[in-house]
Amino acid sequence: MTRRRGGGGGGWGGPFGGPEPDLTRRAGSERQTLRRIFGFFAPYRARLVFIAGLILITVSIGVVNPILLKLIIDNLTGPQDLNLLYLQAGLMVVLPIVTSAIGVWQSFLSNVVGQRVMDDLRLALYSHLQWMPLRFFTETRTGEIQSRISNDVGGVQSVVTDTAASLLSNLATVATTVIAMWILDWRLTLLSLGLLPVFAYITFRVGKVRRQVSTLTQQSLAEVSAITEESLSVSGILLSKTFGQQEASIERFRAESRRLGDLQIRGQMIGRWFFALIGTFFSIMPAFVYLLAGSLIIGGDTNVSIGTIVAFTTLQSRLFFPMGQLLNVQVEIQGALALFDRIFEYLEMDHEITDAPEAVELSPTATSGGVRFNNVSFRYPVAETQLEVASETAEAEAQGRAVPTAVQPFALNDISFRAEPGQLVALVGPSGSGKTTSTYLIPRLYDVDRGSVSIDGVDVRGVKLESLGRVIGFVTQETYLFHDTVLANLRYAKPDATMDEITDAAGAAAIHERIMELPDGYDTVVGERGYKLSGGEKQRVAIARVLLKDPRVLILDEATSALDTVSERLIQAALQRLMEGRTTIAIAHRLSTILRADQILVIARGRIVERGTHAELIRQEGLYAKLSSEQFGVAARS
Repeated sequence: MTRRRGGGGGGWGGPFGGPEPDLTRRAGSERQTLRRIFGFFAPYRARLVFIAGLILITVSIGVVNPILLKLIIDNLTGPQDLNLLYLQAGLMVVLPIVTSAIGVWQSFLSNVVGQRVMDDLRLALYSHLQWMPLRFFTETRTGEIQSRISNDVGGVQSVVTDTAASLLSNLATVATTVIAMWILDWRLTLLSLGLLPVFAYITFRVGKVRRQVSTLTQQSLAEVSAITEESLSVSGILLSKTFGQQEASIERFRAESRRLGDLQIRGQMIGRWFFALIGTFFSIMPAFVYLLAGSLIIGGDTNVSIGTIVAFTTLQSRLFFPMGQLLNVQVEIQGALALFDRIFEYLEMDHEITDAPEAVELSPTATSGGVRFNNVSFRYPVAETQLEVASETAEAEAQGRAVPTAVQPFALNDISFRAEPGQLVALVGPSGSGKTTSTYLIPRLYDVDRGSVSIDGVDVRGVKLESLGRVIGFVTQETYLFHDTVLANLRYAKPDATMDEITDAAGAAAIHERIMELPDGYDTVVGERGYKLSGGEKQRVAIARVLLKDPRVLILDEATSALDTVSERLIQAALQRLMEGRTTIAIAHRLSTILRADQILVIARGRIVERGTHAELIRQEGLYAKLSSEQFGVAARS
């Protein structure tokens, strides 16, 4: 079957190595994006209501001072009352102090809510990615993923922490100020606000362009992050130095960095002339107010006084800053929406491999670990560009026609075998024959297309993923260690392990003595991906980690490939003890490691072509005998 992505619709395009999608189109409507954003604020609605109340209080108080200014001027130019002047002046002193205190409190609460929302967003994205299928990580660059979590989430932080409160504050300021201005004189108000609808429309258009440029900028930023992660990792820099490709790497980085810089300049300059025009308009508008008000006073209009003009221009100046902020915020929000689109694109991806509704728990203590493959067929999910080929292949299969080898969809075809507790089942065969793929189906890194894989008679698709992970131990070809201490890397398998348990596991893996020779023993930091240790030492630490986990099913993917002869002999003895009472499935290119296997499965082109013990397979004089002859020089007979 062909796996397709759900949630966001479409296929596995974009982050899976193909061209980036049109995020504005694929992420859905702006309304849907805003609804999802508001969903992250929902748990904090009570605090938001309280913050809104504080904002309305400060904004309302802010309108009072211009009115007091009018009253003071009218008091001085008309009937004069000293006691009233004291009261008015006192209020003009007290109200700003109260407003500032409430403003600081409101700012603190807004930042707390904003940071909590950011934490929730980061956690939601990270948690979602933890359950993505393995295919997502094999086809997406690490730098791209890191960019979504750090750059994209970081890019919306100012909008989440500041803009929401700023938007409400400015809206309330504009509304209350316009009301106060209208009460003072509706004619002056219409003059002041006449061109604002035109400015609002132009701002909307500028925001759309900013959103498009923001999308391109984040894509370029992700590319820079990916190049940096790939080329400056230990493996990347080692490859660069040994191939003499430093200048090529620098040029690649320079080109993308220049593109990013150009996009950022473009993003910063979008609408600058427009906002300069708005600023100029706001600056010269008081002159027109004075002109109209003066004409009305000279013409004998008694509804306009000197106090009215002063209060009105004060309110007008109070209006210009929030109006400019509102116009600019719309542009910033459009840019942030492009980042939210990228974040939600990941959040909308289906996990694909999930717990079934009636999934059961496998207990490590109650599970014996018998593994069975029953007529298993599997193919790796095809990309969208291969859907047509896959469709033709499926049609050919349905009609019973032969499928050409070039488009053969199955990595494994009709695989059946049993591995009982206490048995060692070895998988051998040429590279690319499907050995590792077979082991990936047991912990459900991929799901079978046909047939079933079961543990103790329970189909793994009906087992909870976390409990499945607890009963399976995996030692892979490529050992991964965290940039942390040896102790922390070992405790990853069992966080509550005692030092006695840890040293016993390390001793069984023949690594304890070497650890004690390190500068800080078990507290020695192993470096990025464990590069401070040799290949054999890393592999022995990884084996000790699995020993500490004490799994019921043990999978060894060339577990001793990086060991010298002495260490290999020690590890084989340790593994022999570990395998007692457990199911062990071992992939081996070095046949010396599986000579005493209870069952050897020879896999070629995704099928089991031979099976038996070492001696039985040698007598068959098939592929295994040929491989044995190539490794040992002569076909071993025992």
